[in-house]
Amino acid sequence: MSHKPERRDHVDMVRAQWEKERPDLDAEAIAIIGRVHRLSQIMFTDIHKPIFDEHGLIHPDFDVLAALLRSGSPYSKSPGELLSTLMITSGTMTNRMDRLETAGLVQRIADPEDRRGVLIKLTTKGKEVISRTLEDHVRAETAVLKALSEKERADFSRTLRKLLLTLEKPGAYSG
Repeated sequence: MSHKPERRDHVDMVRAQWEKERPDLDAEAIAIIGRVHRLSQIMFTDIHKPIFDEHGLIHPDFDVLAALLRSGSPYSKSPGELLSTLMITSGTMTNRMDRLETAGLVQRIADPEDRRGVLIKLTTKGKEVISRTLEDHVRAETAVLKALSEKERADFSRTLRKLLLTLEKPGAYSG
């Protein structure tokens, strides 16, 4: 009966080197955080970026458009609401809005509840672009997760949530 050796990833090699060179360090921590980091990099460069490129978006555009779409009809938010959702600076927000407005994906409209205020509203074109991009995005992420069983996915999600809650600042996400 032949037993296949367990496949090793890049982090296994790095961990083994650290265990040899610095056995006093917690190589398990290095391995876990290293894998989260590598997964994040690979997901972005190999999966997300090609999808964004295909739809003529960059990652920050996707974030804004997705925030507007998931806010529900009428798909609009004040700049302040978007700032808190996206956790970016107002200068960064202005540049993103200018780019998205020029592309016809969002429009600035007067806030009917505040004469001095404006709302950022998803245009019909913007809704179509983000909907198609989101479908491809979710399809690709679902395909990646097929490597895990349903129970493994649920356990992994709970574990990541627990870790994230220890690192996120209270109130960092308002909604």
